[in-house]
Amino acid sequence: MPIEMPQGLPFSVDTWTPSSKTSKRHHFLTHAHKDHSSNITSHSSFPIYSTLLTKTLLLQHYPHLHDSLFLEIEVGQSLIIHDPDGDFTVTAFDANHCPGAVMFLFEGEFGNILHTGDCRINLECLLNLPDKYVGRKGKKATCPLDCVFLDCTFGNFTRSMPTKQSSIQQVVNCIWKHPDASTVYLTCDVLGQEDILVQVSQTFGAKIYVDKAQNPECFKNLMVTVPEIISEDPSSRFHLFDGSPGLYERAQAKLVEAKALLQTEPLIVRPSAQWYACEEVSDVQNTRKKRMNEAVRDQFGVWHVCYSMHSSKEELEEALQLLAPRWVVSTTPPCRAMELNYVKKYCFNSKAGLNNSVLKLLDMTVETSDFVDTFVKPVNCYPVPCTKTKSPIKQYTDAKALEELTLSDNRSPVTLFGRARLGLQDVDFLRVQCNILPVNAPLQTDSSDARQECLDDPAEVKWERSPERKEDLHNVNKNPQLEEVQENTRVRKSASNENIGSPGLSEHIKKYYRPMNIPTLLPSLVDLRNSMKRAKRRIDQFSAANFDRKMPMD
Repeated sequence: MPIEMPQGLPFSVDTWTPSSKTSKRHHFLTHAHKDHSSNITSHSSFPIYSTLLTKTLLLQHYPHLHDSLFLEIEVGQSLIIHDPDGDFTVTAFDANHCPGAVMFLFEGEFGNILHTGDCRINLECLLNLPDKYVGRKGKKATCPLDCVFLDCTFGNFTRSMPTKQSSIQQVVNCIWKHPDASTVYLTCDVLGQEDILVQVSQTFGAKIYVDKAQNPECFKNLMVTVPEIISEDPSSRFHLFDGSPGLYERAQAKLVEAKALLQTEPLIVRPSAQWYACEEVSDVQNTRKKRMNEAVRDQFGVWHVCYSMHSSKEELEEALQLLAPRWVVSTTPPCRAMELNYVKKYCFNSKAGLNNSVLKLLDMTVETSDFVDTFVKPVNCYPVPCTKTKSPIKQYTDAKALEELTLSDNRSPVTLFGRARLGLQDVDFLRVQCNILPVNAPLQTDSSDARQECLDDPAEVKWERSPERKEDLHNVNKNPQLEEVQENTRVRKSASNENIGSPGLSEHIKKYYRPMNIPTLLPSLVDLRNSMKRAKRRIDQFSAANFDRKMPMD
């Protein structure tokens, strides 16, 4: 989900708010998914830069928008944008996400910024970027990016995902293995799954039936992107199927209907990563989820194939290692950048990487403190919504000053997949106040007493194997009261590790997180505390080594 760009930047990306409309002079749209164009009819202004295909898809669904609002920029094209605060260059690169989707590279006096939008970033995408920004084997980039605004949708999904082409082949193979299925239902109604339909159509020499009345939005998109494979004849073997919530009920109804009519069982294929990453299923189904090299049938009769338009954690880590940016900001959901090892190691744990240009770019302030081993305040997820073109940056010369990074509490809505991905009618339950804590920061909170109580509870922090702790463990069987305390602690730790139902979230939010097994938007407290200890040891060792030489810390 898009976020407001920092103060001092004259452009916005995928944000259509009163603030971005009045304070940003140039507007960029990465792709045509609705969660990235929400409110564009209310808060858009000239110029909007996008690809021709993105503009065409957008105007299909927003007829009130005027074509004159848009300026086209295609993949590989660079434009010089004239601005009162200094000209800058923007270049579009393929985002490997959906038709017309691009990443934007901004270069100007504000620094070098890569905004990925939504992306399935891979080596091919990276090699299309200028050589100076991309490292090679054994060599770092000659000109590191100042900041990457990164799609971290699956930032905590550690398993390897099959490539798009591999997933498409799994769909084809699944159909080959069920030649008796008289009807094949494909849940490919999301913009970005057209390649699956094309491959199926070409392989089996048949067109795909799309019910124009039941799914008009998808029909319009397909008529723009791949009209040659679309049919309005319901007798076709291949049907587009609605993949929104209620899929399993509709699937069961199709199976029951076929059985009642003495027909062969239909084949229902769902190419999506949501079942593998989010949906909570039985232990048997969890075991089957581990097989990502072939289609897997669930208890409802639906065959799943892991097809993702977003990068896995592994792919994000590999991309960041090659790009080696000075700072990373997650766009959706915001706090998930904290799950990335690169961010923990090189951003929040390394003050050396935060030079003045990065601080200025992200509208952060540097303040002094008598302590050099802690951050005083947490860092919020979002940069400050722009209220004016330039913002003053405080300058300090004390080499031992503590760098305290502060951002505003004003934040945009956050979704995991957006309305298009989860089919939600109301996404207000995801509009939560969310803070990122630096990994070497003291655990602090803002306003929630319940959350403060959780963070202050030592049971939420991993126990050290001290002699006293070993004695407690030894006596747990002897003392029933102590055993009860330990059991309660294990329950709390388990809930914390699963990141579900964290204190400070309303019941309205929790009821959505639990059934979908979507992690809440707080980093692991155990990881934070361990990282704090490691950072403290490194600083203590560094201070001891340099004390006699009286060398200032960087």
